[in-house]
Formats: sequence, structure tokens, C-alpha cells
Amino acid sequence: MDSDLAESVEGLKEVFQKRKLECAFGKADKAAVEELRKQLRIPARYRAFLTAADPTNVETVTPVERVRLFPASELVKAQSVVTAPPDGATPSLDWKAGWVIIGESSLLGDLYFLDTSKLDPEGDCPVYTAVSGQTRWVPTLAASSFAQFLRILSTAMEIAAGFGDGIMDDEDEDSFRESLGPKVKVIDSPALRAGHWT
Repeated sequence: MDSDLAESVEGLKEVFQKRKLECAFGKADKAAVEELRKQLRIPARYRAFLTAADPTNVETVTPVERVRLFPASELVKAQSVVTAPPDGATPSLDWKAGWVIIGESSLLGDLYFLDTSKLDPEGDCPVYTAVSGQTRWVPTLAASSFAQFLRILSTAMEIAAGFGDGIMDDEDEDSFRESLGPKVKVIDSPALRAGHWT
């Protein structure tokens, strides 16, 4: 892993420890990750993440969202949500070939996915989210790169620590989003402008 990605992963691990929440990172088999590269065309930085810190049990917890990152072993199956939906539903025609699902909202069922058609020089790409259950997939930028996505998740978890574990009302949720906004702006201003986190 390069230093930027390693720092992002370390930050996420630390916030789980601080909040005393369970999480587990492993190391995906290099041959399996190479197979994923061929099958799903996952970019270099994401492959490095899987081989060094495969998210075997990682779900972030905030007042407004729970993001579960898929481990390498679930990535191929995760794509079937859109390529071969259950109950004989028609596969989504507007799902792009370069979109690779890497996580989901445990609260809302929304998907988080890489857009591998927009690779940067570091072998990273943007992360988008889209509301599930709609007739069309309308992507919203969640982060300009996977490394920044991990940073935003860590920051959201840190801010959430100040809100306790009680039931949130709309005012608490608004307050959380207002606290998160300026931090996301520092990490990734295009992601803030896209509006997903606020």
C-alpha cells in the first residue's frame, strides 16, 4: 500500500478502536485479488487495499449512515445485485460496465461503488453512491478517490462519537451533518459539493 492509502486505512482502524466497535481486517489472497482484477477490472490502489487490509468485518456507524465494506470474497456476488437481480427482476440497463460495487448502506440498502472508467495516476478512482430500488441509477459522488472515501468514513465515525448511542431525532441528524460538512470540505471539496454527506 502507498503511504496515502496506508494512512487512510490506519485512521479507520484507529477510530474503530477509539469507539470500541468491532471490526476486522484481513489479507486477501493475491491470486484471488488478481482474479478480481481480471473479472471486475478493479484498480491498483483498491487491489493493494484488499491484499493488505481486506475488510472482512467492517461497518462504520454514524447517526445517519452505516457503511459496510465488502471483503474480497463477496465482491463478485455483490455485483449480482445489478447484473442478475433476485426474484426474476430485469437487470438494470443503465448500470455502467465500469462501476464496481464495494459496499452498501446497512440502513438504506444504497450501494457504494468505484467508477473504474475514471482512473487517476495513482491507480485510484472515485467512489459513488446511488439510491437502490429506483427505476434508474443516479450516481452521487461520495469521494474523489477510494483513499479519500476511507478518510471521510473515519471522520464521520469520529464526529459520531460525540453524539452517543441514543436514538437520534431529526435535529440531532441535522447537527451531525452540519458538523461533518466542514471536515469533508477539507478532505474532498467536490464530494461535499455533491451533497451526499450533508
